[in-house]
Amino acid sequence: MNIANKLTMARILLAFVFMFFLSPLCHGLWAKASALGVFILAALSDFLDGFIAQKKNLISDFGRLMDPIADKILVLAAFAAFVQMQLIDAWMFVIIVSREILITSLRLFALNKGKVLSATRAGKHKTAFQMTVILLILLFMVAKEVMLNYYTWNPAWEKIFSRGIYFLMLVTVALTLYSGISYLWENRKIIARF
Repeated sequence: MNIANKLTMARILLAFVFMFFLSPLCHGLWAKASALGVFILAALSDFLDGFIAQKKNLISDFGRLMDPIADKILVLAAFAAFVQMQLIDAWMFVIIVSREILITSLRLFALNKGKVLSATRAGKHKTAFQMTVILLILLFMVAKEVMLNYYTWNPAWEKIFSRGIYFLMLVTVALTLYSGISYLWENRKIIARF
Protein backbone atom coordinates (compact mmCIF):
# COMPACT_ATOMS: atom_id res chain seq x y z
CA MET A 1 0.00 0.00 0.00
CA ASN A 2 1.53 3.30 -1.09
CA ILE A 3 1.64 6.53 0.96
CA ALA A 4 -1.37 8.07 -0.81
CA ASN A 5 -3.51 5.03 -0.02
CA LYS A 6 -2.30 5.03 3.59
CA LEU A 7 -3.46 8.65 3.90
CA THR A 8 -6.84 7.62 2.50
CA MET A 9 -7.17 4.87 5.12
CA ALA A 10 -6.03 7.28 7.85
CA ARG A 11 -8.88 9.60 6.84
CA ILE A 12 -11.38 6.82 7.53
CA LEU A 13 -9.91 6.32 11.02
CA LEU A 14 -9.96 10.08 11.63
CA ALA A 15 -13.67 10.13 10.76
CA PHE A 16 -14.38 7.85 13.74
CA VAL A 17 -12.21 9.97 16.05
CA PHE A 18 -14.05 13.06 14.77
CA MET A 19 -17.45 11.45 15.50
CA PHE A 20 -16.32 10.59 19.02
CA PHE A 21 -15.60 14.25 19.81
CA LEU A 22 -19.08 15.23 18.58
CA SER A 23 -20.84 12.38 20.39
CA PRO A 24 -22.95 12.85 23.55
CA LEU A 25 -19.97 11.45 25.51
CA CYS A 26 -17.99 14.66 24.90
CA HIS A 27 -19.03 18.15 25.94
CA GLY A 28 -17.71 21.68 25.99
CA LEU A 29 -15.09 23.72 24.22
CA TRP A 30 -12.31 21.09 24.27
CA ALA A 31 -14.53 18.53 22.50
CA LYS A 32 -15.69 20.97 19.80
CA ALA A 33 -12.16 22.30 19.28
CA SER A 34 -10.82 18.72 19.07
CA ALA A 35 -13.50 17.83 16.49
CA LEU A 36 -12.51 20.90 14.46
CA GLY A 37 -8.82 19.98 14.65
CA VAL A 38 -9.43 16.36 13.62
CA PHE A 39 -11.67 17.45 10.74
CA ILE A 40 -9.03 19.88 9.44
CA LEU A 41 -6.41 17.11 9.66
CA ALA A 42 -8.70 14.69 7.77
CA ALA A 43 -9.50 17.31 5.10
CA LEU A 44 -5.78 18.02 4.65
CA SER A 45 -5.15 14.29 4.22
CA ASP A 46 -7.70 14.35 1.38
CA PHE A 47 -5.74 17.10 -0.36
CA LEU A 48 -2.39 15.43 0.36
CA ASP A 49 -3.27 11.95 -0.86
CA GLY A 50 -4.47 13.33 -4.20
CA PHE A 51 -1.44 15.60 -4.53
CA ILE A 52 1.02 12.79 -3.72
CA ALA A 53 -0.75 10.31 -6.00
CA GLN A 54 -0.57 12.78 -8.93
CA LYS A 55 2.97 14.02 -8.28
CA LYS A 56 4.56 10.60 -7.69
CA ASN A 57 2.35 8.76 -10.19
CA LEU A 58 0.87 6.56 -7.47
CA ILE A 59 -2.67 6.55 -8.87
CA SER A 60 -4.15 3.09 -8.35
CA ASP A 61 -7.52 1.38 -8.71
CA PHE A 62 -7.59 1.08 -4.91
CA GLY A 63 -7.08 4.83 -4.55
CA ARG A 64 -9.67 5.70 -7.19
CA LEU A 65 -12.22 3.58 -5.36
CA MET A 66 -11.30 4.24 -1.71
CA ASP A 67 -10.54 7.98 -1.86
CA PRO A 68 -14.16 8.99 -2.56
CA ILE A 69 -15.42 6.38 -0.08
CA ALA A 70 -13.15 7.86 2.64
CA ASP A 71 -14.53 11.31 1.79
CA LYS A 72 -18.09 10.02 2.05
CA ILE A 73 -17.44 8.42 5.45
CA LEU A 74 -15.97 11.68 6.80
CA VAL A 75 -18.72 13.89 5.36
CA LEU A 76 -21.58 11.59 6.39
CA ALA A 77 -20.11 11.25 9.90
CA ALA A 78 -20.20 15.04 10.25
CA PHE A 79 -23.71 15.46 8.88
CA ALA A 80 -25.02 12.59 11.04
CA ALA A 81 -23.55 14.30 14.12
CA PHE A 82 -25.10 17.63 13.07
CA VAL A 83 -28.54 15.98 12.74
CA GLN A 84 -28.15 14.50 16.23
CA MET A 85 -27.18 17.95 17.52
CA GLN A 86 -30.22 19.45 15.71
CA LEU A 87 -28.04 21.78 13.65
CA ILE A 88 -29.35 20.49 10.30
CA ASP A 89 -32.63 18.92 9.21
CA ALA A 90 -32.85 15.13 8.90
CA TRP A 91 -34.36 15.33 5.37
CA MET A 92 -31.18 17.01 4.13
CA PHE A 93 -29.09 14.20 5.56
CA VAL A 94 -31.37 11.57 4.00
CA ILE A 95 -30.95 13.10 0.52
CA ILE A 96 -27.16 13.27 0.92
CA VAL A 97 -26.97 9.66 2.20
CA SER A 98 -29.26 8.41 -0.58
CA ARG A 99 -27.06 9.95 -3.26
CA GLU A 100 -23.93 8.49 -1.72
CA ILE A 101 -25.44 5.00 -1.37
CA LEU A 102 -26.66 5.04 -4.98
CA ILE A 103 -23.35 6.18 -6.47
CA THR A 104 -21.20 3.97 -4.23
CA SER A 105 -23.38 0.94 -5.03
CA LEU A 106 -23.02 1.69 -8.72
CA ARG A 107 -19.25 1.96 -8.38
CA LEU A 108 -19.02 -1.31 -6.47
CA PHE A 109 -21.25 -3.03 -9.03
CA ALA A 110 -19.02 -1.70 -11.84
CA LEU A 111 -15.93 -2.89 -9.95
CA ASN A 112 -17.47 -6.36 -9.72
CA LYS A 113 -17.73 -6.26 -13.53
CA GLY A 114 -14.08 -5.22 -13.86
CA LYS A 115 -14.66 -1.46 -14.33
CA VAL A 116 -13.39 1.30 -12.03
CA LEU A 117 -15.60 4.39 -12.13
CA SER A 118 -13.59 7.39 -10.95
CA ALA A 119 -15.07 10.42 -9.23
CA THR A 120 -16.33 13.13 -11.60
CA ARG A 121 -15.46 16.82 -11.46
CA ALA A 122 -18.97 17.64 -10.18
CA GLY A 123 -18.52 15.05 -7.43
CA LYS A 124 -15.19 16.55 -6.40
CA HIS A 125 -16.71 20.05 -6.29
CA LYS A 126 -19.62 18.70 -4.25
CA THR A 127 -17.25 17.10 -1.75
CA ALA A 128 -15.16 20.28 -1.48
CA PHE A 129 -18.29 22.34 -0.84
CA GLN A 130 -19.60 19.84 1.73
CA MET A 131 -16.28 19.94 3.59
CA THR A 132 -16.32 23.75 3.53
CA VAL A 133 -19.85 23.82 4.98
CA ILE A 134 -18.85 21.31 7.68
CA LEU A 135 -15.81 23.46 8.54
CA LEU A 136 -18.02 26.58 8.83
CA ILE A 137 -20.49 24.75 11.10
CA LEU A 138 -17.64 23.51 13.29
CA LEU A 139 -16.19 27.04 13.49
CA PHE A 140 -19.62 28.30 14.57
CA MET A 141 -19.79 25.61 17.27
CA VAL A 142 -16.33 26.48 18.59
CA ALA A 143 -17.07 30.23 18.50
CA LYS A 144 -20.29 29.65 20.43
CA GLU A 145 -18.45 27.61 23.09
CA VAL A 146 -15.78 30.33 23.43
CA MET A 147 -18.47 32.99 23.87
CA LEU A 148 -20.40 30.88 26.39
CA ASN A 149 -17.26 30.15 28.42
CA TYR A 150 -15.43 33.46 28.35
CA TYR A 151 -17.77 36.22 27.21
CA THR A 152 -21.50 36.47 26.66
CA TRP A 153 -23.77 34.75 24.17
CA ASN A 154 -26.60 36.62 22.52
CA PRO A 155 -29.49 34.27 21.51
CA ALA A 156 -30.08 36.48 18.43
CA TRP A 157 -26.71 35.34 17.06
CA GLU A 158 -27.89 31.74 17.17
CA LYS A 159 -30.85 32.58 14.95
CA ILE A 160 -28.54 34.28 12.41
CA PHE A 161 -26.14 31.33 12.35
CA SER A 162 -29.02 28.82 12.17
CA ARG A 163 -30.41 30.59 9.10
CA GLY A 164 -26.94 30.71 7.56
CA ILE A 165 -26.44 26.98 8.17
CA TYR A 166 -29.88 26.24 6.68
CA PHE A 167 -29.06 28.23 3.53
CA LEU A 168 -25.64 26.57 3.15
CA MET A 169 -27.24 23.16 3.58
CA LEU A 170 -29.84 23.94 0.91
CA VAL A 171 -26.99 24.71 -1.50
CA THR A 172 -25.19 21.54 -0.36
CA VAL A 173 -28.27 19.40 -1.03
CA ALA A 174 -28.71 21.00 -4.48
CA LEU A 175 -25.04 20.35 -5.36
CA THR A 176 -25.32 16.80 -4.05
CA LEU A 177 -28.34 16.10 -6.28
CA TYR A 178 -26.68 17.76 -9.28
CA SER A 179 -23.46 15.79 -8.85
CA GLY A 180 -25.41 12.53 -8.55
CA ILE A 181 -27.38 13.18 -11.72
CA SER A 182 -24.19 14.34 -13.47
CA TYR A 183 -22.38 11.14 -12.41
CA LEU A 184 -25.16 8.94 -13.76
CA TRP A 185 -25.22 10.92 -17.02
CA GLU A 186 -21.45 10.81 -17.54
CA ASN A 187 -21.38 7.06 -16.96
CA ARG A 188 -24.64 6.27 -18.79
CA LYS A 189 -22.93 4.19 -21.48
CA ILE A 190 -21.13 2.05 -18.91
CA ILE A 191 -24.33 1.71 -16.83
CA ALA A 192 -26.32 0.71 -19.93
CA ARG A 193 -24.00 -2.27 -20.47
CA PHE A 194 -24.88 -3.72 -17.07
